[in-house]
Amino acid sequence: MGGPGSSPCASCKLLRRRCAKDCIFAPYFPPDDPHKFAIVHKVFGASNVSKMLQELPVHQRADTVNSLVFEANARVRDPVYGCVGAISYLQNQVSQLQMQLAVAQAEILCIQMQQEPNLQSHHQILELDQDDKIILLHNNIDNCNNNSNNNLGYAMSSGQFNSNFASPSSIMQMQDPLKQESLWT
Repeated sequence: MGGPGSSPCASCKLLRRRCAKDCIFAPYFPPDDPHKFAIVHKVFGASNVSKMLQELPVHQRADTVNSLVFEANARVRDPVYGCVGAISYLQNQVSQLQMQLAVAQAEILCIQMQQEPNLQSHHQILELDQDDKIILLHNNIDNCNNNSNNNLGYAMSSGQFNSNFASPSSIMQMQDPLKQESLWT
């Protein structure tokens, strides 16, 4: 706050005016952080920020200033979309990660489903003699190969493979945007 012996707040210093005792900016824009007000002033204008702060109850002003600073920083980085661009980018990341998680869960389920019949029939196999075990083993291998080939062929021919599951190449394409420069650096 302004007064004898104290320096003016960042807003009054930037606007080159005397900082009054009741300066609305002083509690939120301290003199040791002039960049904070400079960016808010550049994007929103000092008079608009002053009007906003005066219309709000005192207990909401600090959060409002923090929001204005965040939005102003986002607007400087992305003048068209601002915060919405950052939110959209993060939502896309979440969607891509959810898709990757669904693919991984589907793969785990497939592996479990392939192992489950083997576990159930294991007890029955123990009771068979050696010749019957060999015949049963060959039949199971043939059935597994035929089922997995048929299911994969059906999924690919019906278009389900492309719409419901991501291929490894599409997963790699999804990971590339994650390696882009961060919005906050």
